[in-house]
Amino acid sequence: MNHRHPIFARCFDRLSTVLDRETGPQREELLAGLRGRILEVGAGNGINFRYYPEAVREVIAIEPEPYLRAKARLAAARAPVPVRVCAGTASRLPLAAASIDAAVASLVLCTVPDVDAALAELRRVLKAGGELRLLEHVRAGGSFKAMAQRLLDRTGLWPLLGGGCHCSRATVAAVEAAGFRIERLRTVEVGPRFLLTNPHVLAVARLPPELQPPVRGRD
Repeated sequence: MNHRHPIFARCFDRLSTVLDRETGPQREELLAGLRGRILEVGAGNGINFRYYPEAVREVIAIEPEPYLRAKARLAAARAPVPVRVCAGTASRLPLAAASIDAAVASLVLCTVPDVDAALAELRRVLKAGGELRLLEHVRAGGSFKAMAQRLLDRTGLWPLLGGGCHCSRATVAAVEAAGFRIERLRTVEVGPRFLLTNPHVLAVARLPPELQPPVRGRD
């Protein structure tokens, strides 16, 4: 299952060292305390892998872009925990229902074509009471900046430049609408505040046990 963005993928890979200097502390906070079997959607080149704590038994990393997936496999070999890198998309995960202890979405829900479908799949594969960890950029609160974000998304200019990225998504609201309960949330700025990809949120959401769908999924 391949989604090719050859120019963006190579640019992202080259800039990831610089990006990690800026976001390393946020990534460490994002993954702190995780344990068991973890799903990471849109793993990119594996920039998160070195931050997983030792209590994690296995990471299943899903990445649809072939160039980045190859880079992620190299990063997996150096990771402190077992990482299995797979082709796939957030809207059709190659995992059984209720098979994951926690899921990680790190700068990926901005790019999925259908956020609601992706969140429904995350609900399907998470165990009852499982966590969804988020590090995502979201729509700005200020009216002028939010208007500019919506305009760039609507014209298709920003998604074209950013490998499918959308800068105006209200991701936290979408997560709540999907039935997750936000337990912790804080806003962070990555780079200059004026960037269209600010603000970011660091959040922990949980799937209430009563909302876990019946177990009849694929592996």
